[in-house]
Amino acid sequence: MIARILEKPSRTFAGVKYNTNKIDRNTGELMLIANFGAIQGLSNPRPRDLANYLLMLSAQNKGIKKNTQFHAVISARGRNYSKQELTKAAVMWLKEMKYGDQPYLVVFHKDTDNHHVHVVSSRVGKDGKQIDRDYEQVRAVRSIDKVLGYTFAMQYSFSTQAQFYMILENQGFLGRDYINEKKLQQKISSYTPDKVRIAELKELLIAQKTSPDFVQQMRTQYQIDLIFHSAEGKKPYGYTVIDHATKQVFKGSEILSLKYLLEDNMDFESAYQQPEIDLHDYLGQDAITYYSEYVPECVYIRPVMISDDIDDQQVLGMKRKRQKKARTNTR
Repeated sequence: MIARILEKPSRTFAGVKYNTNKIDRNTGELMLIANFGAIQGLSNPRPRDLANYLLMLSAQNKGIKKNTQFHAVISARGRNYSKQELTKAAVMWLKEMKYGDQPYLVVFHKDTDNHHVHVVSSRVGKDGKQIDRDYEQVRAVRSIDKVLGYTFAMQYSFSTQAQFYMILENQGFLGRDYINEKKLQQKISSYTPDKVRIAELKELLIAQKTSPDFVQQMRTQYQIDLIFHSAEGKKPYGYTVIDHATKQVFKGSEILSLKYLLEDNMDFESAYQQPEIDLHDYLGQDAITYYSEYVPECVYIRPVMISDDIDDQQVLGMKRKRQKKARTNTR
């Protein structure tokens, strides 16, 4: 998944028009509008209602002459992410980019080979000040890596790509298509087994493996997740150890054989099935806050049809038949 800010300037919020045109042609779907105040009480807000609100907000800052519109694309490879997942990623990304409290809309586009969403907002905050634009494109990339979990997972030491994605899945992150393959391979190549920690973990597993709540106890008391691998309905054939205390991932066979680990465990099913993850167990309150902050004031509404909106051109620009085709990200 990538995030890209579209640089074409607009003082009339043409991005609203562009995206609602997609909806009108059934090649787009309005997923979310947020922080638009009373407009969100309307069952079917019109494009001009949304654009007028953004224009009113932007008018507070007379110093921004050309580009009051913030228009960006969150794009995935192929169909790797659903429209709901892309919308969630967009909301978290906007928060990181300091647009979380701004009025914005998220529109899913389904007319290319790659699923993507567009977001449109104003560069002027509610206090009349311009939203930070310093190193914007660089921050766009860093922020999408953060919300997808790549920044978090790269803090760990791991020996395979599968382990990297296992960390993400274990923590509930959305990321599953890290595009910086060179950086990932460099990280994997630098892996060196921590023999001291392996010995410590072996001793710990031997001491605790007969506990009735073995898996849960390892997580809550020792910040260690045991991920067992098995075919559906079959007994596990291997396991992985994610050591959050030292931020390392180990193959189970490096520490203790699976057969020996489970031979004394009477409750076999609970020994390898993963319970619900509670981030409080090992990430602390900051991480919980990190996720809970991404809940905007929002409303989901049915698709906007603008064929009967006879006044939208007075706000949004030239007549439809004269409009040029807007560029879109085809990723």
